[in-house]
Amino acid sequence: MNATPASEASDTGSAAHGPLTVEQATVPRQHSGPYDTQPSPALTVAGGAVTRQDPLDDPDPRRAADAATIENLLRCWVREKNLPAPASTTLRIPLEASGTALLVPVLHWSATGWHRFGPPALEGLHATAPHVDAVTVAALISRETGRPEGTELVGRVADSARRTADFIAERRRRPNPGPEADLFLTAEQSLLLGHPLHPTSKSREGLSDAEARLYSPELHGSFPLHWMAIDLSVLASDSAWTEQGRAVTAVQLATGLAEGLELPAGSVPLPLHPWQARELAHRPAVASLLTSGLLHDLGPAGAAWHPTSSVRTVHRPGARTMLKLSLGVRITNSRRENLRKELHRGVEVHRLLRTGLVDEWQAAHPGFDIVRDPAWLAVDTPDGEPVPGLDVMIRHNPFTAGDDAVCIAALTAPRPWPGSTRMRSRLADIVVRLAARTGRPTTAVAAEWFLRYLDQVIRPVLWLDGMAGVALEAHQQNTLVLLDPDGWPVGGRYRDNQGYYFRESRRDDLEARLPGIGDFSDTFVSDQVTDERFAYYLGINNVLGLIGAFGAQHLADERVLLAGFRQFLTSATSLGSPLPHRLLEAATLRCKANLLTRLHGLDELVGPVDTQSVYVTITNPLRS
Repeated sequence: MNATPASEASDTGSAAHGPLTVEQATVPRQHSGPYDTQPSPALTVAGGAVTRQDPLDDPDPRRAADAATIENLLRCWVREKNLPAPASTTLRIPLEASGTALLVPVLHWSATGWHRFGPPALEGLHATAPHVDAVTVAALISRETGRPEGTELVGRVADSARRTADFIAERRRRPNPGPEADLFLTAEQSLLLGHPLHPTSKSREGLSDAEARLYSPELHGSFPLHWMAIDLSVLASDSAWTEQGRAVTAVQLATGLAEGLELPAGSVPLPLHPWQARELAHRPAVASLLTSGLLHDLGPAGAAWHPTSSVRTVHRPGARTMLKLSLGVRITNSRRENLRKELHRGVEVHRLLRTGLVDEWQAAHPGFDIVRDPAWLAVDTPDGEPVPGLDVMIRHNPFTAGDDAVCIAALTAPRPWPGSTRMRSRLADIVVRLAARTGRPTTAVAAEWFLRYLDQVIRPVLWLDGMAGVALEAHQQNTLVLLDPDGWPVGGRYRDNQGYYFRESRRDDLEARLPGIGDFSDTFVSDQVTDERFAYYLGINNVLGLIGAFGAQHLADERVLLAGFRQFLTSATSLGSPLPHRLLEAATLRCKANLLTRLHGLDELVGPVDTQSVYVTITNPLRS
């Protein structure tokens, strides 16, 4: 990666496309809400005065985790009900099914949804019962929806809060990773609180406490892979991997990782997640393969691999590959097992980019690329049917130990730092250090950092949609920003073999580039659905979520950043993507509703793309 040397990093410099300056990001006269300038506990991150203890800083990890879980639930409810800003410092949430209401102290009201809340109380009872916990909030909200899945939600909220408490406690005891970790791995293992607008962001249904210690990135987990040997007669695979112009098969890649394992004649090695290997043995199709000798269980072997922020994708510092393993644990809304069409999709995208598309793209945006998934191995039955969960996607590892590549979700996530139980994000640390070093106001540095991010990361994604008709599901966990030694954005990467939308209107163009594209990957999507999903993942989740993090952590005024985003979108309309026009002009936007998706019991990896999640209509903060 080509990071800008510290000596060449400008404190006020412009990027290749001439990003807006802080002064150009004109602030609108009206306020977006009554709390947009109210001090919050997060002011301490930027060096301001403390008015009260931030709930996340509670010395008791259980109370801190409960506070984080409550905030997630309430943020989801406010967004999914499209509730307006309250007229006072208390938000009243009616609970008609229970005949009461929640009274919630508002610590920070966000124009983009990253609100900060204090402990809620039940109306009429707050004098005798000071506040309610996350499980109670989940039960009350579930009752309002009338969904039968409410009981399951409550259990998963409890699981998420308990695991979050474990993560906070462990990170306070041991904030620094082991000496073997590189910058990329450190970032991947730093996402303690999870998605700020998900009700069960850290629930992991099916993992015991002992397993969680091995398999959780938040606990610095690591483990050897579990190996199976596949008879060639039931092997399914594909590869577009090349090295020095020579094709490398998926079998060769897997064999190189098997580290001297003795294989039965006529078989090839398949790495699995240890939890998955244990669970698969109970499935009839796998048991039949084992009994017939078409599959051999070789057990754990080799050096330790480290789980990344997705839990199931594993990384080993210095290795040329990462592995995206199937894992039948339900994480957020889905059981994380690779679908065969997704395996095809990863290889297909790599081939598409190599048709010359990546050369055109990087001529305009040399700092951005896609982390490639160019090879996979899987198992079929003797009748040729895929065996679910018995597979691996082999991902190219472009990161060396010194590459500072961090996903936006991890960059913005609060966590304890050495020497303190208080929580702050790496984003806050970077902005505060830059402000101290340059002598500029924190808000000015934050605004410039944001504008550079738009230019280095968001503009290339819009280019790919406009020029090629490929929209990326570029939410905060799938989007990595590359930082120079001072912490300024200098490029980006996208990762996820699942998250591509080929526009139906561009089918002929893409077919001309790569004949047969989409035949096995099922990646073509109507423009209507593509527009909705692209607006959510890139516009709402990624950019508006980043603006919300700046605001909630009192690094910048959200109104300034929204104004900067509007001007960026105006300049980006020439790229050909319909997204800038949509974000600038629509009074409302369609937004994924993680709480309702969970309450409807949907698995987001199952079924047609347009019905995998619940979407709701929210007010567009770029217009309000």
